[in-house]
This record gives sequence, structure tokens and C-alpha cells, in this order.
Amino acid sequence: MLVTLEGLDGSGKTTVWGALQDRYPGAVFTREPTSDSWYGDAVYRSIEDDDADSLAELFLYTADHADHLTRTVEPALERGDLVISDRYADSRFAYQGATLAAYDRLEVPDPLEYVVAVHEPFTIEPDLTIYLDVDPETAADRAGTTNKFERRAYLERVHENYERLLERHPDRFVRIDASQEPEDVLEEVGEVLSEAIGSE
Repeated sequence: MLVTLEGLDGSGKTTVWGALQDRYPGAVFTREPTSDSWYGDAVYRSIEDDDADSLAELFLYTADHADHLTRTVEPALERGDLVISDRYADSRFAYQGATLAAYDRLEVPDPLEYVVAVHEPFTIEPDLTIYLDVDPETAADRAGTTNKFERRAYLERVHENYERLLERHPDRFVRIDASQEPEDVLEEVGEVLSEAIGSE
């Protein structure tokens, strides 16, 4: 079973992901961008570069995702493991879809749909996506604007893209109010996960 955690920067995803490792010690915990490959290294370098070309950046993320599937996700699923990923393809759809909206050289009617179409032939759709929902202003305040993807105006566009994804996949996404106290968020996530795993 593939479970993904999604949300804006500052939504608490990584905190939840870390806490779940104590509850599910036998699961495979992973994340995107990856931190153990040169593909992931290239992505992190682009994140820190305010002048990185947006289209080139998309394909760096896409290459990292493809490698992540081959090296980590697919083997774990074939073994029958529970896989829990901090960010996955939906982050790309939401974030790079927002970035490409301002990319002058890409002539497509809908950047989010373009990013989805790039991934569609090879990605693996999650069984469950837990979306930690927080408003863009709160997310920007929590994240502290340490890189170009954490600025409020940008996060507003990302938030809109996530809403589109939730409308498209209502059976896969579960929305959790991430403005609650961390322990309440974690409790809700645990309940959702327990129910999903129990129904497998």
C-alpha cells in the first residue's frame, strides 16, 4: 500500500511523517525530493537557486521521481510493504504547476494538466493521500520563507492547485485540518491510516 503525505510547506507533513515512524516501524518511509541520489541533490540545488529555469526544474523533479519509483517504491510494493512518502507526484502537480503558470516559453493552456500528463505514463498512483490543509498565510509564516517555494503569493497558487487535485481524486485524498494542535493532527492521521490499512 502506498500512502502519501501532501500539503503546503509549513503544514506539518514532515513532523507527521516522523511521528508515524514510531507507530509503523515495519513500513518503508521515504520522501521526495529524495535525499540519497544525485537526482535529489540536483533538485535541492535548484530549490536554492532563485534563477533556476522552471521547465528544467520540472524535469529534474521528474527524473528524481522516476528514480525513486525504480529504487524504492516499486520494490517495496512488490514485497507487500506499507510505503509512506513525505511528498510525492501531487506535490509536483501543485508546485510546478504553479511555477510554470508564469513561464513565458511554455505555451500550454493549463500548466497543472501539463505536469500531470508528463507523469501519467510511468508514475504509480497512491492508494491514499493525506492532505494536511492549512491556509497559505499560515503556511508561509510557519515555513519562514527560507526558499522561493515558501512565499505567500506562490503558496496561494499552489493551494489552488491542491484544491483542484482534491476535486479530481475525492476517493484518494483525505483532508485534515492542519491548523489544529500537532497532537490532534497526528491523532486524525493515525485514525485515517488505521482504517485504510485495516480495509486492505
